[in-house]
Amino acid sequence: MIITGEAARIGQALERARAYAPFLSMLLDREPAIAAQLSAGSLDLAANSADAGMTAARRLRLQRRALALTVAIGDLAGLLDLTAVTAALSDFADRALDEAIRTAILERSPDAEPVGLAAIALGKQGSRELNYSSDIDPILVFDPATLPRRSREEPEEAAVRIGRRVVELLQARDADGYVLRVDLRLRPSPEVTPIVLPVEAAISYYESQALTWERAAFIRARAAAGDLKLGGYFLGAIQPFVWRRALDFGTMAEIRELTRRIRDHYAKGQRLGAGFDLKRGRGGIREIEFFAQIHQLIHGGREPALRAPATRDALAALADAGWIDPGDAATLSQAYALLRTIEHRVQMIDDRQTHSLPSGDALDQVARLHGVADGTALIALLAPPVASVARLYDGLDEGEGRDENGAMPIATDLLAERLQQAGFTDGAAAAQRIATWRSGTYPALRSAPAREALEAVLPVLMPALAAAPDPGAALLRLDAVLSRLSSAINIFRLLEARPGLASWLAQILSHAAPLADALGRQPALLDGLIDASALEPMGEIAALADEMRGGGEAVDYQARLDHVRRVVGDKRFALGAQIVAGAADPLAVAAGHARVAEAAIDVLAAATADEFARQHGRMPDSELVILAYGRMGGGVLTHASDLDLVYLFTGDFTAESDGAKPLGATLYYTRLAQRITAALSVATAAGPLYAVDTRLRPSGSQGPLVVSTDSFARYQREGAWTWEHMALTRARVVFGSVAAREAVTAFISAVLAGDRPPRDIAADAIAMRAEMAAHKPPTGPLDAKLLPGGLVDLEFAVHVAQLVNRTGFDPNLGRAIEQLAAAGLMPATLGAAHDLLTRLLVVVRLVAPDTAVPPPATQALIARALKLEDWPAVMAALSQTRDEVSRAWQQMVGAN
Repeated sequence: MIITGEAARIGQALERARAYAPFLSMLLDREPAIAAQLSAGSLDLAANSADAGMTAARRLRLQRRALALTVAIGDLAGLLDLTAVTAALSDFADRALDEAIRTAILERSPDAEPVGLAAIALGKQGSRELNYSSDIDPILVFDPATLPRRSREEPEEAAVRIGRRVVELLQARDADGYVLRVDLRLRPSPEVTPIVLPVEAAISYYESQALTWERAAFIRARAAAGDLKLGGYFLGAIQPFVWRRALDFGTMAEIRELTRRIRDHYAKGQRLGAGFDLKRGRGGIREIEFFAQIHQLIHGGREPALRAPATRDALAALADAGWIDPGDAATLSQAYALLRTIEHRVQMIDDRQTHSLPSGDALDQVARLHGVADGTALIALLAPPVASVARLYDGLDEGEGRDENGAMPIATDLLAERLQQAGFTDGAAAAQRIATWRSGTYPALRSAPAREALEAVLPVLMPALAAAPDPGAALLRLDAVLSRLSSAINIFRLLEARPGLASWLAQILSHAAPLADALGRQPALLDGLIDASALEPMGEIAALADEMRGGGEAVDYQARLDHVRRVVGDKRFALGAQIVAGAADPLAVAAGHARVAEAAIDVLAAATADEFARQHGRMPDSELVILAYGRMGGGVLTHASDLDLVYLFTGDFTAESDGAKPLGATLYYTRLAQRITAALSVATAAGPLYAVDTRLRPSGSQGPLVVSTDSFARYQREGAWTWEHMALTRARVVFGSVAAREAVTAFISAVLAGDRPPRDIAADAIAMRAEMAAHKPPTGPLDAKLLPGGLVDLEFAVHVAQLVNRTGFDPNLGRAIEQLAAAGLMPATLGAAHDLLTRLLVVVRLVAPDTAVPPPATQALIARALKLEDWPAVMAALSQTRDEVSRAWQQMVGAN
């Protein structure tokens, strides 16, 4: 923008700048060419002394210095209104931030495209209303798949280093000044999160954990710099979080509570006069912004026209839509313009990021810079609009009928007596727990709406807990859940609306700590209990895989990763609930867990392969094959099982992929397997998935992650040890084409049938079992796996019988025992032993993960799951079963 022919107005502005603003006077001395141009009556916002040969940092500092001078003089001369001033400052901030990101990336990767990192502008930069001496508050996000990085450098490390360099380029001061102050603390949990966030993790946070003030912040968000496509993807993904279609009047109270805290914190700057905080004071800028944002959050989900980022635009849109009075909108808009203008005057004095009116002579200086006589005249100018803003903002409180504590709590001693009568063994401890919740000790219970929701649900929740099998344990686990939540409002409101759920919740809290932990992360898991759908038998693999593919919910690879995690979390919770409810045999639950895991492997391996092929293409006449070992191979998992996987590939190992960035076969499949492992194991805000163990591959952790099927077959035939052949008896293909599955299964069968080196199998097995007993002793009296006579001994006995006799092979241990028993190679009674030990393992991993003897209520649950009368019957059956397995193990190794 160039303005000419305004010598008189610019001249007056220059006089006031020289007289009352030391910072502007210094700029006029340091920018003589621009000063001369201004004195001649010409204003050019693009004028600066930078040149292309300078470093990016120096060029940006000089551009900022020149713009600070020309914008200030244009403002003081009345040639630039508030909209023009803030737009010029915001546009420069965008350009500077973009240049800093580009420079930071290219300094590290000169030949790379500067993509993969985006700056999301929040606050006044986001709405193009930046202050004269403002900082910027971006959130930096990155895409691990596209961000340029150095070799052997993790994407997260590269992103943080680039982010630090961006801040340094903008914020470092030298003789030319600085470019911009940068504040990255608006990102989620800034105390513990890196300064640059993986884009999918950021999306998951805002979808599941974000607070109301963060919704308000994103009203003004936009992709401002860096990879704008990435920034647009991020904002598009979180749009439903910001703009909710359901009317949310609770938002008003939450934002009002935030403003009350601000007023309390800045109490000294609330009253108009010297020291008045133009931004946070009563009747100040923040209250105008919040007035608009409250109405936008309530109504903007249904009316996109109300989603204007800029405050005055938002006020006009709300008035046009009839949600606020047009006269009030005009009053607030005019007040906003004046308050922002005076804020700029305060900042022009010394280029300080301050919002408070000074006192004494300094206040007179601000007044005269603005063009009024003195501080008294400036206060008089501000008084009417400040009073009007305060009145309109206070009007939002009318009719709320607030109570400071949100309830009339019963005296603690009387509450303790009532809780004791209701069923709590220690009523005083239960009453103290409620008092802790009411005190706001936990972050999830500090806000007024959270406390109101707590009081509303207590009459439903406490009787349900009191009627639980173990009220004390249920209360303690609920307390642990609440202590970890960022917000408890959703779960409280759900329980209040569906009282029957409280009984279900009490059962789960009494017995199953892992399910309680899952609820703490994802309260929506209770939804499946509303209509008892969680108690239905788990679907088959094909149906589960279809559900995990997500249809319209999983629009891209990252969305599919999160969608699969949500589905798996739902299914795991449902299967656990079936055990708590006694609605399913633990053996059926274990098979259900395995089907869920196999569907997840199928969906994520295929999706990862497709995503990988976008860059590296496909391997001709070749494919990845995934073998499952252990419990996954046998199709029987517990709630806490990891996945033992081995990766193979078919075809020529010397081949090369056909993509834009081709790779040799071994490297291609190694990287693909690494990505599949990450897809299956990395926890995101959508929840955890599975731990993956690949140490059963040839040569264990010292061997390559992926080998060809030919190499694998040769290794098994020629070099594998007895323990590897024992593990191979449980191997099963869970990913690959029909032809690949048949080929791999065929050579596994051949190896097990005898195409392997001769070994003293019994002696090897005895040595391995002794070593395992020495290094992995039982963890408790209910460790059905590691106790002598437990599942490990049973597995060893079965595998020795299989390998010695070359028969009875089936990955499922129960079916293998049936075949061996039918051949007269193993007592038929071991089938029942297997079933009891497996049921016990599945149930204990959920309700007593420390394998210690649980409280009586949970003992009864275990007895019911094992189809036994009571706890003494459980212990007697376990003892008898262990003796039987121990005898079979000793007989097996003794006979061989």
